[in-house]
Amino acid sequence: MCGITGIIGQAARNEKISQMLESQKHRGPDFMDFYCELNKVALGHNRLSIIDLSSNANQPFTSDCGQFVMVFNGEIYNYIELKKELLGKYIFTSASDTEVLLNAYKEWGENCLEKLNGMFSFAIWDKAEQSLFAARDRFGVKPFYYFFDNHNFFLLLK
Repeated sequence: MCGITGIIGQAARNEKISQMLESQKHRGPDFMDFYCELNKVALGHNRLSIIDLSSNANQPFTSDCGQFVMVFNGEIYNYIELKKELLGKYIFTSASDTEVLLNAYKEWGENCLEKLNGMFSFAIWDKAEQSLFAARDRFGVKPFYYFFDNHNFFLLLK
């Protein structure tokens, strides 16, 4: 099971997101990295490789157009079917459900949730809109915790 963390706001700094990732590195021993726009957003991921073991599936995962950055934990059970539906519109560089999920969001926006079958929590940063979309599965199998201190939004996805 992976570990995901994030900060939206003035506290978004390399040092802070690194500290948050270090505190949960036991959740994903295979790879650890983060994306940071200073004082705006920081998203971090500790990876436990399950579906696609290659580095092509490492996170944070950036869309092919470069507009979206995603961190994701869980499994999309119907990702193969969704990938077939998206194949004509998107080029896939990995065999991961992560890439399918990000392209599903690009295609259907928030409505992608209606198509997902699985256990998951994820956060997607839209660089162009400067906005965050985050969600979890219907039953909360992969919890989504957050805290807002009137200045910064902190998230922890398990």
